[in-house]
Amino acid sequence: MSGPIPSTPGALDDRELKLMIGAVASVLFIASLGQTVVTTALPTILSELGGLSQITWVITAYLMAATVGAPVCGKLGDLFGRKPVMQGGIVVFLVGSLICALAPNLWVLVAGRFVQGVGGGGLIVVSMATVADAVPARERGRYQGMLGSVFAASTVVGPLAGGFIVQHFAWEWLFLLNLPLGLAAFVVLARSLRSVPTGRRPSIDYAGGLSLSLLLSLAVISASLGGSTLPWSSAEMQGLLIATLAALAVFVMIESRAKEPILPLRLFRINNFLVSNAVGLIVGSAIFGTIVFVPFFMQVVRGMSPALSGMFTFPMMLGIILGSSISGRIMVRTGRYRWMPTVSTLILAGAMASLAQMGTGTSEWWIAVSMVLTGLGIGPVMAVGVTSIQNAVPLTMVGVGTASANMFRMIGGSVGTAVFGAVFAAGLTRELGGALGGMNPRSLSKDAIMAMEPGLREAVVTGIAEALHPVFWAATVLACLACLMSLFLAEIPLEDRTMSRTAEAD
Repeated sequence: MSGPIPSTPGALDDRELKLMIGAVASVLFIASLGQTVVTTALPTILSELGGLSQITWVITAYLMAATVGAPVCGKLGDLFGRKPVMQGGIVVFLVGSLICALAPNLWVLVAGRFVQGVGGGGLIVVSMATVADAVPARERGRYQGMLGSVFAASTVVGPLAGGFIVQHFAWEWLFLLNLPLGLAAFVVLARSLRSVPTGRRPSIDYAGGLSLSLLLSLAVISASLGGSTLPWSSAEMQGLLIATLAALAVFVMIESRAKEPILPLRLFRINNFLVSNAVGLIVGSAIFGTIVFVPFFMQVVRGMSPALSGMFTFPMMLGIILGSSISGRIMVRTGRYRWMPTVSTLILAGAMASLAQMGTGTSEWWIAVSMVLTGLGIGPVMAVGVTSIQNAVPLTMVGVGTASANMFRMIGGSVGTAVFGAVFAAGLTRELGGALGGMNPRSLSKDAIMAMEPGLREAVVTGIAEALHPVFWAATVLACLACLMSLFLAEIPLEDRTMSRTAEAD
């Protein structure tokens, strides 16, 4: 897939280039912040709009939409150029933000998050390509590294900013603040980014995008309702599962015939592509499950403020950065990577098992250490996964192979958080069903818990902590499964791959 390349990459003067990079960086920051900024704010939002058992829908809707929006917008960038697609993505993202801010109930908020996700997923992909189009080749590494830092920073800043905003302002400001920032980025892009004809009209896999949307929607709905709202043996649940399998079959059929498929099926015959993305999918569920439920635990069970609870995601991000850095240095020095996902997923399993024992009296230092270990278990998987895929796929498919790593991680995040949400909802019913005098435990809110008599409140928060234990035990089992899968990763020494690429180029 080739993008619009300016005929004179250096045509932008320094001032214009700085304006364009600043605008692109702000767009990327806003879009990636949308994934995490609501995590610490969810208990407050749900106290007003809905029960605690619906906590994962607000995250899942964004991730699911972004998973589909990213490859579709990437294709549109090839067809129409980066500038109009980026500006269109900003408009879609801001419309979603406005829907969220004005949402009168939970399901309108979820719909707004879905619209946000379509725009956000596209902005993340197209912003990276925009820099490659606008600057000389020898400068691209520096600017892409800068955007990578922006993306990493957003994962740390998001939970902290979300907690601060809902503690001091109305939660609607989480979304309203996007409007002036997005509009400013739109105007600056209009002035600093030039439209460049693509010179070709590639085929866009619209049917593949629609079928992927349907498949993901059915998978997430099935994971959310199964075993909690609907028994697995019910006719409705069986119908959903059959529909999900049918959607999968339709997607495979469409992708096998598409001229430029969103996800070429022949990649699945490559061992390292399959293994790395399977491990990444599981780790994606651990990432988003942790950043949703740990701040939730700290607020509802431990009584922390939203801003302070957001601080407990920082150790995990620190671990991710440290783990990625260490694994990257090892790969540079040795060219080997096969063993690192196995070790890191074992660490992740231990961290999830530790979080599965959180209770009302658990030390905050213990939780922080567990979060660092969680990050150390995730970081090497992210770094090694992309490298092993790039080192295994054909040179002509490095781009789609790299994009697949992010896509499967987000699929894991959306489906995984839905599954964890269903596990938690079932746990609430099990732990608190007889303690609330007929009140439905799934309709609980943070404010309602705080207003209870001390004895009842203590019983409720203990029950909520117990309901969270199966969530992290499930994550422990998944991490162990990822560890077993990683054993099938093939070692293709990086030096050999580099030499073969040089030979191919010659």
